[in-house]
Amino acid sequence: QVRLVESGGGSVHSGGSLRLTCAAPEGTFRGYCLAWFRQTPGTRREGVASIDAGGRPRTYYADSVKGRVTISRDNANNTMYLEMNSLKPEDTAMYYCAATIWVCTAAFKETNFDSWGQGTQVTVSS
Repeated sequence: QVRLVESGGGSVHSGGSLRLTCAAPEGTFRGYCLAWFRQTPGTRREGVASIDAGGRPRTYYADSVKGRVTISRDNANNTMYLEMNSLKPEDTAMYYCAATIWVCTAAFKETNFDSWGQGTQVTVSS
């Protein structure tokens, strides 16, 4: 497991942008599949985007965010990013970063991830 710390959440108007950051201050991301999940009260956590550990990392996106978000990673600095554009009110949620030694898949299987951050809140107003 690796300790993860998210930042960058906030409140924006519809159509705005945010950049979320996930850092591993005491460990390394090398070799891990990294992902962003989000959750609203009373709902299940859903996968948003993931990026695998390869030299040319593959990325996966939920249909609800395709074309609006970009996930990236900087292994040298143990940092992962989620660039979110054209935000909508339905993007409002607590966003969590996660890591796993398992390979990334488009299924965003939450139980595969054993390292989680504390979350950062994103609020989009109409």
